[in-house]
Amino acid sequence: MTQETAAELRRRLVEQLVADEVLHDPEVRRAAEAVPREVFLGSAIYRPSSPPGVTVWTAARRDDTPADEWLRLTYENQTWVTQIDGVLAENATGPVTGGSPTSSSTLPGVVLWMIEQAGIARGKRVLVIGTGTGLSTAYVCEVAGEENVTSIETDPDAAERALKALGEAGYAPTLVTADGLRGYPDRAPYDVVIAFCSMRYVPYGLLQQVAPGGTLLVTLSGWGVAHGLVRLTVEDNGAAQGRFLPGYTSFMIARPHDRPPHGRFELLPGNERPSRIDPALLDDWTGRFIAQLAAPSAERLGAGAEQVLLDVATGSQARTRTADSGKGWTVVQRGPLNLWDKVEDSIATWQRNGSPFLSEFGMTITPDAQKVWLRVPHGPSWALPT
Repeated sequence: MTQETAAELRRRLVEQLVADEVLHDPEVRRAAEAVPREVFLGSAIYRPSSPPGVTVWTAARRDDTPADEWLRLTYENQTWVTQIDGVLAENATGPVTGGSPTSSSTLPGVVLWMIEQAGIARGKRVLVIGTGTGLSTAYVCEVAGEENVTSIETDPDAAERALKALGEAGYAPTLVTADGLRGYPDRAPYDVVIAFCSMRYVPYGLLQQVAPGGTLLVTLSGWGVAHGLVRLTVEDNGAAQGRFLPGYTSFMIARPHDRPPHGRFELLPGNERPSRIDPALLDDWTGRFIAQLAAPSAERLGAGAEQVLLDVATGSQARTRTADSGKGWTVVQRGPLNLWDKVEDSIATWQRNGSPFLSEFGMTITPDAQKVWLRVPHGPSWALPT
């Protein structure tokens, strides 16, 4: 059997994405066929295994992998993790148990779809937040022109790796090592800001770098491990408004917005009562997002009937379980914030409105506040932390 070339594998991937109705724009399709993803995977990636209760990450090295196998996995429509807890895969000295991904090569289908959704086109000035491996920046360079692209990465090691890969692939955008949430005013204003990380809210200083009529495409997330991709249009008065997009897009949270680290914690006694909702609603994509909006400073743990919320700001706790009778659920709350009360009230609002998917929600930003709303701007709403 003849080994397929990288170009043939790229074409096959593009054909799959077109058939799946992910790709529509001819220029974005051309970019997908032109950018060599194998350059951006570098010399190693992390591959996960999941023994009970833990994830173990093991570096897979290009030199130790048959060439045809490495090329095949390169062109799978899949995310490959390239950094765990700040350690690049090529620098790993052994398996990593329970670490957190801090950089990756996101599956091409999501990146290319986002480029289309952001309206990136030739000549538009684009700020890419979260350079990562550089792959997404290379796609944007192909579509917009490298002279119009600024890409910002917070991690120095990842930025250095991306700079090398971009150069090897033949691209020379403006690459900055800095906090992406602050943007890069020196090259503003931008027609499009597209983020390949997530954030709890949109820093207003970043919004001010977008030209009136421009687009900001960003994934909102938080400590409840919920995500929603929103497309915002910036208005002449410095405000912005837009709607969440369909689908299930998630990204690693920007490091300045990540939850503060904590050590071991103890679940303490508290006030016990029946829960008004099924805790498993927090496992639903939109239900989890609603809970996060209701308790934005709470870290969510657990699953199913056994949910745990730990409030970072106050130490408040909420935990649920199946009721002793086997019918319904019990919640125990402790601390100054009744976290589960807030979650129940928000879930009830969502259910009264038909439990719609996140694409029925929108977002408004003004200089003074940011809110997520249901269906229309004057509908039920939740304030974001800023």
